[in-house]
Amino acid sequence: MTQDYPRLLGDIGGTNARWAWQKDANAPLECIEVSPCSASASLRDSASSYLARHSLDQPRVASMGIATAVVGDLVEFTNNQWSFSITEFKAALKIQRCLVINDFTALALSLTALGPTDLKLFGGGPPAVNAPLALIGPGTGLGVSGLFPNGRGGFVPISGEGGHVTLAATDALEAAVLNHLQRQWGHVSAERALSGPGLVNLYQALCVVEGCAAQDLRPEDISAAALAANDPVCQKTVHLFTSFLGNVAGNLALTLGARGGVYLGGGIVPQLAGAFDSALFRRKFEDKGRFGAYLHPIPVWLITASTPALLGASRALDLLPE
Repeated sequence: MTQDYPRLLGDIGGTNARWAWQKDANAPLECIEVSPCSASASLRDSASSYLARHSLDQPRVASMGIATAVVGDLVEFTNNQWSFSITEFKAALKIQRCLVINDFTALALSLTALGPTDLKLFGGGPPAVNAPLALIGPGTGLGVSGLFPNGRGGFVPISGEGGHVTLAATDALEAAVLNHLQRQWGHVSAERALSGPGLVNLYQALCVVEGCAAQDLRPEDISAAALAANDPVCQKTVHLFTSFLGNVAGNLALTLGARGGVYLGGGIVPQLAGAFDSALFRRKFEDKGRFGAYLHPIPVWLITASTPALLGASRALDLLPE
C-alpha cells in the first residue's frame, strides 16, 4: 500500500550495517550502502547518516534484520556494542512503523526470490516441492533460520538462535580441538567455531593440539593463507571449519526436515573461496548413519547474491506484524 512507502531497509550484522531505500511497491532497492558499525555511535546515528548522505526523503516505515535475538523493545547486539529501543528509534526517525526481526529471518524471506545467478550448488538433487527450507550462515556470528510451507503456496519464516547449539566432534582431531575450546569457554556453541572469530578459535586450538606456536592472525589472514596453500595449520583450520559446518548443516536439515534445500549464507564461506572443500562439506553433511540416504538428495546452495537480506526486510513488512 502507498502508506507503506518509502521504506528504509536495514541488514545490521556484528561488523557491518547495510542500508537500502525503496520508494514504492514496484521500485527496486536503491542507494544500497554497506558501512562499518564501528563508524557510528549507534544504530540511530548510522541510519540518520545514511539518509543524509543520500539526501533521501522522510521514510514512512522501516524494516531491519538485526544480528541478535529480538524478544522485546530493547535490542542488544550479540557481536557488537550497539543496543537500542525500537520505540525510541521509531520516534527519533519519525516513522509510522518500525519492524525489527532477526537478520537471518530477513535473509530467509529472500530465499524464494533468489535465482540461479544468486546461488552456487554444493551437491544434492532437485528440491522437494512444498517442503521446508533451511538456512545457516557463518559471518561475525552464526545465523540460522528457515522457511516452512504455510499450506497456501507460501512460506512462514522461523526465528531462533540455532547458532548457539552445542558443537559436536566426529573424529579424534575434532574431539581434541573441542576439548581445548571447552577448557577455554566451558560451553562450546557452533558459533565458537563457525564464524569469523571462530576461525581464529579453531586456529589457536589447533596450534595447541599440534604443539606449534600460534601467530596473531585475523580471520582474513587464515583464509588467505589457506587459499594460498602456504601454511599447513591454516589449511587444516579451514578443513576443520568445513567439516564442522557440514556436520551442523546436516543436523539442521534433519531437524527441520529441509527437503526443499539448505542455503548457506554469511560472509565467511565466499571469503574462503577455493579453500572451502565442498566435497568434504557434502560428506560431513550426509554422514548421519541411517539417515544418510535421507540427506543425500537434499540440495545445498551457497548464496552468492550481495545483499539479499535487504529484500527480505522489505518482504517482512508485507508478511509479518509489527
